[in-house]
Amino acid sequence: QVQLVESGGGLVQPGGSLRLSCAASGSIVSLDIMGWYRQAPGKERELVAGITSGGTTNYANSVKGRFTVSRDNAKNTVYLQMNSLKPEDTAVYYCTAYESSRLMRYWGKGTLVTVSS
Repeated sequence: QVQLVESGGGLVQPGGSLRLSCAASGSIVSLDIMGWYRQAPGKERELVAGITSGGTTNYANSVKGRFTVSRDNAKNTVYLQMNSLKPEDTAVYYCTAYESSRLMRYWGKGTLVTVSS
């Protein structure tokens, strides 16, 4: 099994920045894709950003130009740098990882990001 633990959430003012981290541990074979989803109150969970082990990234249109996803393969850790935060970015952010060798997707428990003045 693989465990994902997020950190870095909190309260930030509009226009501010936060950096989320997610560390994977356990019986890891190869985390081919890592990334972030988010779920705002009353809304469905949505993809924020993803990154492959080779460094290819993709982003939701709503965060392009403001958020940057990166990873440290040696540490099995993925990051989400969030800049120019808006109130509509308020949500619980979930880390996710996918192992193609096991056809398994893993989820963290989530970290709350609140953007408010």
